[in-house]
Amino acid sequence: MFDSSIDTSSIESKKSGPITHAHNPLQTAIDKAQHALAHLQHKDGYWLFELEADCTIPSEYIMMMHYLDDIDVELQNKMAVYLRSRQSEDGSYPLYTGGEGDISCSVKVYYALKMVGDSPDAPHMLVLKNWILAQGGAAKSNVFTRIALAIFEQLPWRGVPYIPVEIMLLPKWFPFHLDKVSYWSRTVMVPLFILCTLKAKAKNPHNIDILELFVTHPDEERHYFPERTLLNKVFLGLDQLGRITESLIPTKMREHALQKALSWFTERLNGEDGLGGIFPAMVNAYEAMLLLGMPEDHPDVVMARKAIDKLLVINDDDAYCQPCLSPVWDTALASMALIEADKHAFKPHLIRCFDWLKSKQLSDEPGDWQINNPGLAGGGWAFQFENPHYPDVDDTAIAGFAMAESGLPELDESIHRATNWVVGMQSKNGGFGAFDIDNTFYYLNEIPFADHGALLDPPTVDVSARCAMLMAHVADKDHPHYSDALNRTIEYIRTHQEKDGSWFGRWGTNYIYGTWSTLLGLEQTDLPKTDPMFTRSAAWLKSVQREDGGWGEDNFSYHDEINYRGRYHFSTAFQTAWAILGLIAAGEVNSPEVKAGIDFILKTQNADGLWDDPCFTAPGFPKVFYLKYHGYDKFFPLWALARFRNELNQK
Repeated sequence: MFDSSIDTSSIESKKSGPITHAHNPLQTAIDKAQHALAHLQHKDGYWLFELEADCTIPSEYIMMMHYLDDIDVELQNKMAVYLRSRQSEDGSYPLYTGGEGDISCSVKVYYALKMVGDSPDAPHMLVLKNWILAQGGAAKSNVFTRIALAIFEQLPWRGVPYIPVEIMLLPKWFPFHLDKVSYWSRTVMVPLFILCTLKAKAKNPHNIDILELFVTHPDEERHYFPERTLLNKVFLGLDQLGRITESLIPTKMREHALQKALSWFTERLNGEDGLGGIFPAMVNAYEAMLLLGMPEDHPDVVMARKAIDKLLVINDDDAYCQPCLSPVWDTALASMALIEADKHAFKPHLIRCFDWLKSKQLSDEPGDWQINNPGLAGGGWAFQFENPHYPDVDDTAIAGFAMAESGLPELDESIHRATNWVVGMQSKNGGFGAFDIDNTFYYLNEIPFADHGALLDPPTVDVSARCAMLMAHVADKDHPHYSDALNRTIEYIRTHQEKDGSWFGRWGTNYIYGTWSTLLGLEQTDLPKTDPMFTRSAAWLKSVQREDGGWGEDNFSYHDEINYRGRYHFSTAFQTAWAILGLIAAGEVNSPEVKAGIDFILKTQNADGLWDDPCFTAPGFPKVFYLKYHGYDKFFPLWALARFRNELNQK
């Protein structure tokens, strides 16, 4: 709980009248932040902030260069500077700043640094090697790392799951089918089928090996696939059967399957935005095309490489590679902050913003979402600049809501196309996944390939709440199906509230994010603020406030929710903003907790009007992959400050 002695004198009381005068600290902070955020808008109307992942991605970029023998020495040296700067004190590499070391990430970083030229005897390499060996060695890495090691001939192919390209020929009724897994799994796996079936071999021009990272010789290593359940053992049995019978596969069948895989992902190459808009899929596709003999100057190959390099962030002294780009998400959230701050003063910025969003709204382009919903008209937005096969339900909900909240003219058609598409993406249980309907084939998480546990895209509360927010805001007598879908979503949200009153956050860290997302959605409904969903969640948010008045939650809450749920060893401006927005949505604007949170945000604002939180902000996949959205500490604190001011002015 926060310290009740904290100074809140900088915050105007509701009795003082509207908070607008320039000498008020709150308004001064809002002014500085809103102008700084507006200044960061691109001339075309969008906002785009860096999206940083762990050190796996830049390591994989270096490994890609050595796989191809296409090495940019200056670039890899800058990436090496970046990698060395992120090493933990124990020598390991975590999945997020301040996290525990991760064996797979650490192995890839070691290999990448050795490729760059770092001596195994250098102090930072020695301590990293010793940490890896203490965990059981490189063979204990996850499936994706083991596949990379097999491609570089550091591990025998028997040490990776059997994923033949003939999977492309399986019928839809078969227990495993591409349509049964998430979009990110599809786009990563299909080109990977080709690489694994043809047993791709890296050029590795300097013959760099990492035999020193294995406890036993790699040729003697057994597999480390999970054997937790009977279903695991069944899948492992099928894996062994497939290896034994592979030689019986007719040549024509294999050629047909290879061509089908190539056709599948080339249809989805997505221009300079790349397959699926995500780095692992892009690299797999690029390498698969070259492995199949496509020339380097083939338009698809050239475009695939451009898409990969579009993700690079190259600074004066270092460089890294982003996992993807987030312009639609950044733009929708930045616009929400400016709408709350002063939608009249920033009308020109908002007009440009929504003109850009309208130009990116999808219609009836081919998309995998149509497989389970062929009659639904398009209307969604992707997460990236372009990704028409995979519009994002979450992005669509917040973009549509921002348009509706702006009150600007000539947006109704876009708003209702978006809402109608969102309603059509509702799963049977009333919730919403990020990209697919009813993607709940949980048994597939037991296959050897799925040791990351992120094969599926089931409904989640945070996405569902954003959809509820949009549906409730735009529902009217002309669209009764919005209300029907909304009621089902509310019940889904109600049944998924945790015993302590919080909600799990799938796409942001973690229970603070899930609770904020849900409260903003529920606020748009007709539910009274006395509803237990409001009161219990508000009480929980208050219970996890820190003594400095802020809020913070560690990504470790995905690993240990009992001790880390809603908790961190320091407060962050963006998570404090989430908690404040959630409490205000629950009717708590005048609570001392909200005022203390506002004071924390005011105290931590930089001279340039923005904030700078050092920690990662979201999971890509909980427990496996985490992200830092560099925009979160730029628009969420502004949103919270402006919302607080506006609520007080209405009293």
